[in-house]
Amino acid sequence: MSSKNLQVVGYAAGASLAAITLFYVFGPTFFIDGDESSGFFDSKKRTIVGLSNPANDCFINSTLQALAGLGDLRLYLIKEIHRRELDGPEVYDGLPAVLRKGDRPQRVQDLQRGLVTKALKDMLDALNERPIYRKTITARPLIESLERAYNTRISRNQQDAQEFLQIVLERLDDEYNAGEKARSRARGPAGETESVTEESPATQSLSSAAIGASEGFPFEGRLESQIQCMYCGFKTKPSGSTFVSLTLNVPQGNSTTLDKCFDILLKDDDIDDYRCDRCRLKHALDWKKAKLVRAAQDDQRKQLQSDIVKLEKAIEADPETQPEGVELPDSAQAPRRKIKKYTRITRFPKVIAIHLSRSVFDERSYSTKNMAKVNYTERLRLGGILNVHWYRLLGVVCHKGSHNSGHYESFRRNHIYPPFATVDTWGAYAASSKAPSAASSPKVTIDANGHSSTTSESAPSVSSAALSPENSRPNTTDDPSHAISSNADRPPNTVHLKRTVTQTSQPQIRSHVGVPTKHKKRKKQDRWWRVSDDKIKEAKTSEVLNMQREVYLLFYELERPQADAED
Repeated sequence: MSSKNLQVVGYAAGASLAAITLFYVFGPTFFIDGDESSGFFDSKKRTIVGLSNPANDCFINSTLQALAGLGDLRLYLIKEIHRRELDGPEVYDGLPAVLRKGDRPQRVQDLQRGLVTKALKDMLDALNERPIYRKTITARPLIESLERAYNTRISRNQQDAQEFLQIVLERLDDEYNAGEKARSRARGPAGETESVTEESPATQSLSSAAIGASEGFPFEGRLESQIQCMYCGFKTKPSGSTFVSLTLNVPQGNSTTLDKCFDILLKDDDIDDYRCDRCRLKHALDWKKAKLVRAAQDDQRKQLQSDIVKLEKAIEADPETQPEGVELPDSAQAPRRKIKKYTRITRFPKVIAIHLSRSVFDERSYSTKNMAKVNYTERLRLGGILNVHWYRLLGVVCHKGSHNSGHYESFRRNHIYPPFATVDTWGAYAASSKAPSAASSPKVTIDANGHSSTTSESAPSVSSAALSPENSRPNTTDDPSHAISSNADRPPNTVHLKRTVTQTSQPQIRSHVGVPTKHKKRKKQDRWWRVSDDKIKEAKTSEVLNMQREVYLLFYELERPQADAED
């Protein structure tokens, strides 16, 4: 074979290798992660995994698709399953010394083992696959896990996505709390009736460094309400309750907003004809004093004086607790006051699930659907002036039809979180490279007058010494191994990569030590998936926000720092 033919074959092989390298380097970033692409990357239509609907399962499918787009939920499931694997089955197979009334040993063990948590993780992992061709799976494994957990069958006759969501979230919350109690017993804290010894393998497997600090169930929040008497100013102790989803009543009318629905739940209510505890004790105190003036017998006077002292202490200390041994006048004689009731969210969840209740009941107990428009936004603001929390819309479940029949479909945002995306392909490659390069290459530099000059410099290697934040100047040590060993324990700094023009027209990777990386802000994604069982198509944010008459469930996630840069 002639030298010319060999040269042609070499060029062809080089071009093929370059094309393969281009696909496997840039493919995961631009093709799988959902960024805009062109050329041969658009030859296959991108889609997500759908769910089959064999038995009117649209209320199940729409809920699962919305949950599949919640990054904090998936992160929680990964951590929870991982920590259970690290602890070992012996931690979660044990039972407490005393069971609560109504608890069965098998149910307690199932909660501690997290069977539904594992089934939901597998389900969401399957739904987050990015197939090239159309793919449909079934939600049957998760349904069977729920039916075993509740020891009953999930009815398809009464289709309600909110009810299905509620049983899933409540079960996950119960499994999380049961797992925490099992881990607490294994660690043997003070106050536990059952503990394990230090030699127990269960205790040895519970390493705080391995499992990390617990962050709680991401859907769990807390509501607190408090009452204040408008006459005497007394405030009762706050009464709190946890929630995994919030139900907001939609007022009747043509249109409303999500903020107005929150105002109905969190507004300050004025209530008349309320018996204030402090005012009742004050009324009893005046009643006792009036009786003391009219009392003639010494025993009666001593009893009244003792009651007066107890009432005065109770009024100052705790008006909600009735003093022992003190006879109070009939409650019907207690004065009625006007009060104000406050309701606040005191613990904001990472993910807030909102159910818009559209049921309207008339006098004949006949229910209809409220078709009012609900204007909701892409960003949700909750909290007071000094405690503001911003949430971002990630999922919507809509219902089309009447109160007794219809169809559910969902929208989920098409995005990937930075831990699962390669933001800078070359940067990740260079930062993980272990082989230093000492090859020299000429570099062409052009000054302000247009004159060019050629210099030769060595391409610096990416090593632990070069990544040290204290080493801001190039390393002049002749022995590379000495530089690596002397800086091996120092924390790595961010490496910024750029390309320079050389005479050989090949890109040269240079590292700038001590300069923090400033990634170019990526364009905000405005892409959603509209999912109706196994039918999937792309949508935009404007289309999602226009589903005002059909919106039924909303999923907002607490915004992360630099959320715009992650889109």
